[in-house]
Amino acid sequence: MAAMETLSQAINRLITTGYAGIFRPTGQHLVCGRCDTHVDPATMAVDEIVRFEGVSDPDDQAILYALDAECGHRGLYTAAYGVDASSDDIAVLLALPNVSSSASVEGSPGATASAASTPDQLIALS
Repeated sequence: MAAMETLSQAINRLITTGYAGIFRPTGQHLVCGRCDTHVDPATMAVDEIVRFEGVSDPDDQAILYALDAECGHRGLYTAAYGVDASSDDIAVLLALPNVSSSASVEGSPGATASAASTPDQLIALS
């Protein structure tokens, strides 16, 4: 079995492929760190999802999204999921569009690849 990448490795890989911005949640929107535009998550393209669980602590759960926004920027959004998810993260995860068949869903160290393909399925995993 090939070694899964860590969160920092996934972030570095995606930055080198053009996902240089950071999106942060505010209410039910994401704010683009490059232009400060408030973006409706429902309008974003989800290009890749990487799910992480801590090797020693399965409660250490995070998810990394590679997103393409209507403001013209590509960037990353990292959120906790499960019991550690904030109300802003939950609102954003529920608003993100369903992942298309072309999006990649990866697993993490200590976990198998996620069978969940939509944000609401990931929330349900908690």
